[in-house]
Amino acid sequence: MATTFSAALERTPLRSFQIATFAICMLVLTCDGIDQQLLGIIAPKVIEAFSVDKGTFGIAMSASLVGFGLGAWSGGWLGDAVGRRWSLAIAAALFALATAGASMSTGLQAVKILWFRAPEGVWELALWRVVGGLGFGSAYANAMAMTGEWLPDRWRSVAVTTLSVGTPAGGTVVGWLAPGLVASYGWRGAFIALGLATMLVVVLIILALRDSPSFLLVRGKGAEAKRAAHRFLGEEVELLPETHATDVAGGAPVGVLHRTNLRLNIGVGITFATCALCAYGVLNWTTTFLTAKGFTLAQAGNAVSIGGLTSIASSIAAGLLVHRYGSKAVFATVSATLVMAFIVLAWTVEHLPPVPTESDRLLVVVLIGITAAIFSAGMASIYALMTHGYPQSCRSAGIGFGIFMARVGAIAASALGGWLLDLGHGSTVPYFAVLTVSAALVSACAFIVDRHVPPARKARAALA
Repeated sequence: MATTFSAALERTPLRSFQIATFAICMLVLTCDGIDQQLLGIIAPKVIEAFSVDKGTFGIAMSASLVGFGLGAWSGGWLGDAVGRRWSLAIAAALFALATAGASMSTGLQAVKILWFRAPEGVWELALWRVVGGLGFGSAYANAMAMTGEWLPDRWRSVAVTTLSVGTPAGGTVVGWLAPGLVASYGWRGAFIALGLATMLVVVLIILALRDSPSFLLVRGKGAEAKRAAHRFLGEEVELLPETHATDVAGGAPVGVLHRTNLRLNIGVGITFATCALCAYGVLNWTTTFLTAKGFTLAQAGNAVSIGGLTSIASSIAAGLLVHRYGSKAVFATVSATLVMAFIVLAWTVEHLPPVPTESDRLLVVVLIGITAAIFSAGMASIYALMTHGYPQSCRSAGIGFGIFMARVGAIAASALGGWLLDLGHGSTVPYFAVLTVSAALVSACAFIVDRHVPPARKARAALA
């Protein structure tokens, strides 16, 4: 029987290997989130160790995001060259070793590079974070690709949306673990412990995962693809190359920068950048501004952890909301509610007493959880929009472009967040003002993009 592997998957019940592949890719992205968010959680201790202000420390905070942007672009190329499995293993090993290596940042002598002066240790930490960022970005791209290649269409979009919660899930885990590790082993010990733990996941990737038959066929490995398909399906099949009607426009494949993608690129770029700015502004600087307002590090870390939990739930729900109501309505709603959430959170934080009561702390934690849920729903919805909007000929590159723009926003939040907090001289108004304006710009997708995911009822009517 001649068939594409995708068509064969549609006729096959979901199997344990597919579930295991999804679970391992989710584990990789959770470790990715742990290692990414670790510095944000323990930032007050590291800032104290290097005796720097928050603005200067932003150099180290933003460094991993620079690497992430580059890793997202190069990760797809590496996956195509050596396979998803080995690319994922290399990426995980890279960010694991870089996380452990960050513990060796020690120098206190001030060094000026370009326009920035900071202690040697901050520059060393920034370098390790850039290296780790390359692994973070590559892991994200290849985990998404591998999961999508092993799942049928009926599960693919839900799985990809769910994978997007890996990073906030990691933020939740590290929010619980990091304070205890710092208390027992110091901030350097926290880097070593979590970096080495991630190396165990590398072994799991190598032993348990494998490239899909469709990928092997594209790489010209027909015999290997046939064996992999037989091993999975339990029957001999003649594999046909994957074809997609969306690969052509006027008879020719189009690239990401083709004029037909202009409005999609602008909308995705603005919305992903501003939504990421909101997300990383909260994830990276919450412990810093809350400890300045009288919270302990453990209490502030718990607020970030709760935000991670609500992010997980809302990201999964986002796929269902986009399917039911369409992406245009979802983005408009996310933007409006996020603006309101930041205004209420800013007012609450500004009016905290010098020693917050238990009810004060609970209110702040609830508001951070709500805010995180909203911006995470926006981030997850962008993945659904990109998967729908970009044609097959440039879908991976389109998603890579979106991730790159998200890194631009994340870098801005990480680099400028401390400066904005310092600018307020104890007030968080400048910080929250920037986040609120960014939340309003999240609506760009709703009004600029011309290729939205339609509501389910319209999609059904179009097929009728």
